[in-house]
Amino acid sequence: MKSDRLLSLLLLLQTRGRVPASELAERLEVSTRTVYRDVESLSAAGVPVYAERGRHGGIALLPGFRTDVTGLTTDEARALFVLAAQGAHTALGLDDALGSALRKVMAALPAPHRPAAELTGRRILVDPDKWLSGPRPPADLDELQTAVFTDLRLRIRYRHSGETRLRTYTVDPYGLVAKAGIWYLVADRRGKPQLFRADRVASATLTDAPVRRRAGVELAAVWQELRRGVEERPAGVRVTARIRRDRLDLAVRILGPAMTGPPRPEEGADDGWSVVELAYPVVEAVRQLLQFSDSLEVLDPPEARRVLARAAAAVTGIYAADASGPVAPAP
Repeated sequence: MKSDRLLSLLLLLQTRGRVPASELAERLEVSTRTVYRDVESLSAAGVPVYAERGRHGGIALLPGFRTDVTGLTTDEARALFVLAAQGAHTALGLDDALGSALRKVMAALPAPHRPAAELTGRRILVDPDKWLSGPRPPADLDELQTAVFTDLRLRIRYRHSGETRLRTYTVDPYGLVAKAGIWYLVADRRGKPQLFRADRVASATLTDAPVRRRAGVELAAVWQELRRGVEERPAGVRVTARIRRDRLDLAVRILGPAMTGPPRPEEGADDGWSVVELAYPVVEAVRQLLQFSDSLEVLDPPEARRVLARAAAAVTGIYAADASGPVAPAP
């Protein structure tokens, strides 16, 4: 609708100052000619907007002009309050700022939209943590945030998964990403993108050198590249297993990232078992399957069965001395 477009144009000019007509056309998804017609419509309505042509020209509002119109619809207001429930602001130290901002937004909303926005904050809760994920070490984001927003190179001491010693890297940050309750620093190291878990950064020190990002590359693009690298990593070992159907829902929740397809009924059998196909980077990773005890059996490959047999024997050896003693009844 034209009224929505005019309001969007007005808010863009309030936020950005002088903006080239071509950029406004791109943001509003209209032609440059339409932008100039909209400017004439705003001017006719009493808005002090003007256009300057030339190399450094653009469209702007007269200095000092502001409007209190938010232009928010009911759904837009609700979306803001859902965003507030996601919890990322807590880790970034923005709780107080967010509360203040939402109070200002609530005051600026048209009266008919306020009940829906307030109800959303009370009825929608987003918990970013996975089930049974356990406690995680806190991530100190202060220095990482500073590096991201000041465009300075960062020197970090970092512990990789499975290692105890710290490594020192100088990196060029693109930004911070929160995924499933875990914060990551997305940065270039020696000109190539890399992910660093924030809770494994032992220390971070700003340098005096400006950041050296690749030209024209933004955080969203780097994140997608790194995410694909994790999700599409080739599997080193393919595993076929059978699992009792009454444990299938739990298996899907726990083994979902390793599953290469949906479970299927076991051929030639109707005894309550299903077959699942799994992919692991190394064969030793199949130890994860021991948690299903005798409700899951690996069928193939043989080396995976041997890994599980050795692991099960080792566990049996630990508890063998207690096996002959009485077992207390369950409460």
